[in-house]
Amino acid sequence: MRLKKLVGLTGKTGAGKSTVSAYFKEKGAYIIDGDVVARNVFNVDKTLIDKLVDAFGNILNNDKTLNRSELAKRAFSSPEKTEILNSIMHPAINKLIENEAEKAFENHDVVIVDAAAIIESGFTKRCDSVIVVTAPVEIRKKRIMIRDSLNEENALIRINGQKDDEFYLSKADFIVNND
Repeated sequence: MRLKKLVGLTGKTGAGKSTVSAYFKEKGAYIIDGDVVARNVFNVDKTLIDKLVDAFGNILNNDKTLNRSELAKRAFSSPEKTEILNSIMHPAINKLIENEAEKAFENHDVVIVDAAAIIESGFTKRCDSVIVVTAPVEIRKKRIMIRDSLNEENALIRINGQKDDEFYLSKADFIVNND
């Protein structure tokens, strides 16, 4: 009998997590994209929007859907507000990831959770191992400028808004240098 493995895959923006995920998918791993789960979480947990409104005020569009840019403006205005957002969102997202992983293990031996905030969310505690993808800052900057159609200044704001390298590397069981 083969063992099932749940692997966390993370790294800074532009490091190349998607490239590494694609490689593992080619080798037969099931990939859970944390960004996709986070976008879909509102379709599954209808209470989240109410919780966010309670925490951040009127962040709804006229049609009562979530105004993501207004939420981001308010939630990322201070570390304390970001923590409030994370305390609401991370448990709901982690639950969906767990559910998807359970289903995936019916047909796959390895499930990889590709998520930028997997460490911060506490999900790595559920993982058998953690892979951190790294790349030099200049390469990451060029990648996210192309990927997200950003100028250099906005790319650097995103890069500098993340935790330092040691935060990621201290949690790594494996490191992939994707330069």
